[in-house]
Amino acid sequence: MDAALVERLDRLLPQTQCGQCGFDGCRPYAEAMARGEAGIDHCPPGGDAGARALAHLLQVPARPYDRSRGAHKPPIVAVVVEEDCIGCTKCIQACPVDAIIGGAKHMHVVIDLLCTGCELCVPACPVDCIVMEPAAP
Repeated sequence: MDAALVERLDRLLPQTQCGQCGFDGCRPYAEAMARGEAGIDHCPPGGDAGARALAHLLQVPARPYDRSRGAHKPPIVAVVVEEDCIGCTKCIQACPVDAIIGGAKHMHVVIDLLCTGCELCVPACPVDCIVMEPAAP
């Protein structure tokens, strides 16, 4: 596998690590594309522009991203509702980029600059204390 191609593909991806592409993150998706095992249309966070950029790099026909994988949305970040957090740590375990900090039985906080908006922490929370809000411009 061409490591330089994988690197270039990975840099074009949004680094949300959300898994909507069907892979465990952006790098595994880039590796699958480099091997010819995945199409350029699997990334909702990248949207149509991302699919076009991937197609251009791979020199394949451009096509829109596969809407069945999810909606392309403006950037969002997770926010923990302080008064509802029970400190269970399930959100910390679910976060693929370590953007959530806190200890057992203590309130957790999301570091906005690290949060990719993947939403994987939302279903992990047993008390529904995580909400998604628009990211600061």
